[in-house]
Amino acid sequence: METAPRPAQEGTLLSDRNTGVTLEVHDAPQCTAVNDILARVGDKWSVRVVMALTDDSRRFNQLRREIPGISQRMLTRTLRGLERDGLVSRAVTPSVPPRVDYALTALGKSLCDPVARLGNWAIANIGKVEAARAVYDGEQD
Repeated sequence: METAPRPAQEGTLLSDRNTGVTLEVHDAPQCTAVNDILARVGDKWSVRVVMALTDDSRRFNQLRREIPGISQRMLTRTLRGLERDGLVSRAVTPSVPPRVDYALTALGKSLCDPVARLGNWAIANIGKVEAARAVYDGEQD
C-alpha cells in the first residue's frame, strides 16, 4: 500500500501538523471490505455483545439480560453476524434442552481493547461533543 497525501474534501482544511496517523491510499474493493467490517464492529448491538463476552462465555438469555433494550430477534441477528465474521463462537452441548454458549474467538478478543478505548474516549469527550452540537444546532435555527 502506498502512502500519499490525500486531497482535501470540499469544506475540509488539511492540517500540516503531525497527528501521528498515516493515511494510506487503498483500492476500492479493500475500502469496501474495511467499511463492511467497521459497520459490523461499530454497530451498537455488536459492541455491546462483544463487551458482554469479554470475560467469559454466556448463554443467550444471560446476554439478553445483560444487554438492556436488545430484543430476542436483534440479539439472534447480532450473534449470527458476529459468528459469521469470526468474532464469536457458538458451542452446543447436547442435553435436554440443548445448551448453547457464545464466546469470543481470539479475533473477537483482539477487538475488546480498541472498543474499550473508543468507549473511554467517548466518555471523556461527551461534554465537548454535546457542547459542539449545541453550538451547531443554535447556528442552524
